[in-house]
Amino acid sequence: MSAQFLAGGPVAEAVLHDVRDRVQALKAKGIVPGLGTILVGDDGASAGYVRKKHETCESVGMVSHHIQVDAGDPPAALEESVARFNEDPEVHAYIIQHPVAEGFDFNAALSLMDPTKDADGLHPTNLGKLVLQEDGPVPCTPAGIQAMFVHYNIDISGRHVVVIGRGPTLGRPLSLLLTTKSPGANAAVTVVHSAVPDLDELTREADVVVAALGIPSFVKPDMVKPGAVVVSGGISWEGKKLLADVDESVGEVASWITPRLGGVGPTTVAMLLRNTAEAAERDTN
Repeated sequence: MSAQFLAGGPVAEAVLHDVRDRVQALKAKGIVPGLGTILVGDDGASAGYVRKKHETCESVGMVSHHIQVDAGDPPAALEESVARFNEDPEVHAYIIQHPVAEGFDFNAALSLMDPTKDADGLHPTNLGKLVLQEDGPVPCTPAGIQAMFVHYNIDISGRHVVVIGRGPTLGRPLSLLLTTKSPGANAAVTVVHSAVPDLDELTREADVVVAALGIPSFVKPDMVKPGAVVVSGGISWEGKKLLADVDESVGEVASWITPRLGGVGPTTVAMLLRNTAEAAERDTN
């Protein structure tokens, strides 16, 4: 068996096509959607992600705003940046790029955000809306994974999904999202982590495995049921080389698998811009 690729590019382009139309409709009303980013520290990978987000903003007609907080700045510099974006009418939504440099409190800064400007869907208010299945910005990587299932007609309703990882940006919100009664969801979800004994026995029972750990090649072929759908959501770096949580050899066992490059990354950025467009639309109501 050789798996088909769950390529993120086509999914992202479909989302961005819709975003472009919405941006044009907003501009016709005199509103230019603006996305803000706050980068704390000098992590190279994070800086690269932020650049990509701004490039994609430009491609759909949005305006981007950026604040750089240096690692040596006092913690209050992050709080001041959050307050600045909260008050700026040209910034309709923004993110605090995760992770932040040592000495800064990401969760504390997140709690200070205006939840209506939360482009990442990670503010406690918006995560609460996800739990209650109310309208609000959905965390971007989970939303992108759900969009992949819809785009490639992978029906996971009633099927067993094992999410490996419980982090606040991916594993935990994804487990909530995939249990909602909506397209690309409505699944039975089990959340595990790297310290769970006999984890491979659980993953071999799954119809869908999503790895969200940031441990290179953690998922091996013997951990996957033949024909399962496998998504690598977590990443790490070896120098400039991006490493996936799922070993490429899993493609010989799975029916669908995300590629090492061009998997969930493009869809994450697309969902970020969709959340920004929706925030700007709310401003018109």
